[in-house]
Amino acid sequence: MKWVFITGGVLSGLGKGIVAASIGRFFEGYKVVPVKCDGYLNVDPGTMNPVEHGEVFVLKDGGEVDMDFGHYERFFGIECTKNQNLTMGKVFHSVIEKERKGEFLGKTVQMVPHVVNEIKGFWRQIGTKEKAQVLLIEIGGTVGDIENELYVEAARQTWMENKGDVFFVHVTYVPVIDAVGEQKSKPTQQSVELLRERGIQPDLIVCRANTNLAEKVREKIALYSNLPTEAVVSNPNLENVYKLPIIFEDEGVPKLLEKKFDIKLDYNLKEWRRLLNSLENPKKTVKIKICGKYTELKDSYYSLSEALKHAAAHCSCKIELGFVETTNIEEKKVSVQDALKGADGIIVPGGFGSRGTEGKIACIKFARENNLPFLGLCFGMQLAVAEFARSVGMKGANSTEIDQKTKYPVIFLQPEQRGVKKKGGTMRLGDYTAVLKKGSVVSRLYESGKAVERHRHRFEVNPRFVPLLQKKGLVFSGFYKNLAEFIELPKHKFFVGTQAHPEFKSRLEKPSPLFFGFVKACAR
Repeated sequence: MKWVFITGGVLSGLGKGIVAASIGRFFEGYKVVPVKCDGYLNVDPGTMNPVEHGEVFVLKDGGEVDMDFGHYERFFGIECTKNQNLTMGKVFHSVIEKERKGEFLGKTVQMVPHVVNEIKGFWRQIGTKEKAQVLLIEIGGTVGDIENELYVEAARQTWMENKGDVFFVHVTYVPVIDAVGEQKSKPTQQSVELLRERGIQPDLIVCRANTNLAEKVREKIALYSNLPTEAVVSNPNLENVYKLPIIFEDEGVPKLLEKKFDIKLDYNLKEWRRLLNSLENPKKTVKIKICGKYTELKDSYYSLSEALKHAAAHCSCKIELGFVETTNIEEKKVSVQDALKGADGIIVPGGFGSRGTEGKIACIKFARENNLPFLGLCFGMQLAVAEFARSVGMKGANSTEIDQKTKYPVIFLQPEQRGVKKKGGTMRLGDYTAVLKKGSVVSRLYESGKAVERHRHRFEVNPRFVPLLQKKGLVFSGFYKNLAEFIELPKHKFFVGTQAHPEFKSRLEKPSPLFFGFVKACAR
């Protein structure tokens, strides 16, 4: 098994996940298993606010994981499992459980060797279980952070135990001071020095910067890092992250991997390049607005914006994306007409809590009444049901999450969720199969009588109201057992909602059917 470790330096948020995914793309034909190691004490990111941590990505097995897993799945076409996301919360919990069971009897349990051995054991177990040929391990945070020191030590020991089969990638930042106007290599030099103090010599340094590295800066970093110049590569700011594998190929990264591991890489980026060309040379521009309440951090809706990009590549158009903070509509700081002015279509995404809800409903109403293409995801679909119910005489129809005393609880808490006390990992999570209504919009888009999508929610459409809403004209076009999975208004240009999160399964080469249909409708 080959090991590729990705560490970070200088700053967090440099895009280590995209670097890891881009490198993994070159191992086409090998069984590549990505692992993300986070330093926080949460067992998983499922209980974190998206504005603080970014999007929570959901896997097929229901794992709530770091958004970097979206990059892994999108870039090299795999489906991951929750065991591949390691947090210090998981590590410490496991060690303490073993100590309580008496597995360390007679020993003083310490960070080294016991916790480090636990980390290495996790890695080996994942590699063995998944029959990995390449284990791609991204260590979150930056070198020097107290939170990831044990991961870094585990990586060093792994190198000691597997010399010749370990490749270290270090992602750093090369700033430009405006007053001077030149790239500065000192932060990278110091970051590499910190890494080497921990016993790790990088094989590749990836330098994030506004533009490509100047040659003299590349040479300086290489000199102070004990590396040949070709082992220092550029990672410029990109409007489209799918260009990074192309940049890495041009800068010779595959050759470095081949030389280190004594293997021959056989990958094909032809279709990748064709789709990139479609994005870079669009035939038209489509203006889409995301109406939500997590707009402070664009990473809150990262998979959603990527799914739009995938659809755009297959429709030869460019997406001009705007964000509408629905709290402002709710508080009458802006009118819904002004907020949605110029939009070719709107998306109301998932979310939790009451803040901004009436603003979202106002956006949905505007889309329905003005024949504006609409896609509702999870909470967005639920609110579309509530808005439709209100429009056909069910005044005050709502979700019991928002109004427990509503006369028309068209959205309610799933019965099996009512006794749940623990918040982490207890929602309806992961893949579920919906049976689609024959002849419906969604059945045509999926070209099938079934659709398998990922879920993350506690509330559902109340089955008691489905017959009445259908009678009034709302089409329920997909069900999982007796639970509504898809809704649509067939006479509308495009008005579709789903209880699922189809954005999680969208790929550049194979866009989500719902997003593809939505973007096509917006382009028309």
